[in-house]
Amino acid sequence: MGRLGGWSCAINDCNDIIAIMASITIRNLEEGTKRKLKVRAAMHGHSMEQEAREILTSALRQTPKTGADLAEAIRRRFAPLGGVNLEPYPRQPMRDPDWLKDWK
Repeated sequence: MGRLGGWSCAINDCNDIIAIMASITIRNLEEGTKRKLKVRAAMHGHSMEQEAREILTSALRQTPKTGADLAEAIRRRFAPLGGVNLEPYPRQPMRDPDWLKDWK
């Protein structure tokens, strides 16, 4: 148990610390991206840090796209044309890579 100011606190799990003090460092951010973030933050009356939090929170709130969405988009595109029926590609046993021949 530790004492912070007049508060007593017990850390039972390292995830408790992470939940309280989560932070990230972004390296190699392009100067143009940083400038745009700074302008956007100023337009919203936020610090750059707060604006970055808002952008991340908003982006991660959206439902991630899956491969099923791509397949459905392709079906919708070809549906007016009557769809597409493709013959299955003939399957064959997988051959050993060329570099493996030297090892045998």
